[in-house]
Amino acid sequence: MSDTRWTLAWKERPAEEARNLNPAFCAELIARTVAEHQKARKAPLSMATAFLVLPLTLHKPTRTALPGRANTAFATWIATNNPLLAELPGRVNRLRPVSREALLFSIRYGINTLNDGGLVPGSKPIKPTARPSTTTDDVNEARAAAALLGRWFGAQASESAILQGFGVAP
Repeated sequence: MSDTRWTLAWKERPAEEARNLNPAFCAELIARTVAEHQKARKAPLSMATAFLVLPLTLHKPTRTALPGRANTAFATWIATNNPLLAELPGRVNRLRPVSREALLFSIRYGINTLNDGGLVPGSKPIKPTARPSTTTDDVNEARAAAALLGRWFGAQASESAILQGFGVAP
């Protein structure tokens, strides 16, 4: 994906891209991570860590490999899945404009807010049970993975350990 693609109007983007990468859906995924992180750690999710959410939840092979539980040992999981994660830094970089747009959307509409140097649920957070009347298994899996990431990231010693484990830097 070239950077010029992100300057296209939404109606000019390929239909699948417009559905899967629209700011509202991506903001929802980030918001689910933020909410679960806040519950688990009682602290904001760093902006840098928020940029991991979409590359981990939208990429089906990575999403499928995520642990089933938030108490899974982070370092062990990273070591076991290192071949899959080798491409993650590039995916983070390619999805940076999408993540940025989703973060701006979530802050603009009160879904998340900035507090103490990170993201916390805003005045209009997404309810954990909120689901449109029609959805797909793929979308529901991404939602569940986003919530899991929030709990899992909240259980880690530090945000820098998370970023280092995934091979990305702020």
